[in-house]
Amino acid sequence: MYSKTVMDHFRKPRNVGTMESADGVGEVGNPLCGDMMTIYLKVKDDRIDDIKFQTFGCGAAIAVSSMLTELAKGKTIDEAKKITNKEVADALEGLPKNKLHCSNLGADALHLAIKNYEDMKAGKAPSEAKRQEKHEHGEGEKCYCPYCDTQLSESEEVCPSCRLNVIENRTVR
Repeated sequence: MYSKTVMDHFRKPRNVGTMESADGVGEVGNPLCGDMMTIYLKVKDDRIDDIKFQTFGCGAAIAVSSMLTELAKGKTIDEAKKITNKEVADALEGLPKNKLHCSNLGADALHLAIKNYEDMKAGKAPSEAKRQEKHEHGEGEKCYCPYCDTQLSESEEVCPSCRLNVIENRTVR
């Protein structure tokens, strides 16, 4: 069901913990499954010098957090901003369909931590950053409910199968 890479990052997660005096913090959650993820950044010379995570959730959410920190560590802020949820899932060699929503949290938490860092660096008061799901896809790709994997039309806001609001959490393939 899970790849060897997912199991490795679940059993031996990298970069676990909180961070005193973090330069940036990003927190996201999925109210339907209960997963919560917090990313902490230390930035030095515009590069992610250290990164930690604290995740409350399933094994897939822990593996996503661990892999995300490995992908981001050492990257410049601009490079880290380009890390996508799909890139995290691909680095884990995929996730089961019913766990793809976990991969949607990883890069989102990183991007919120970077926004928090940039806001503080610019002297702005930290904002209540909200996770914004990007609903983008190329020609020929279809949208699916991230909870039950039912194919959706572009205009559907509620999944006809599981009746959950999916407008912000669609999976694209």
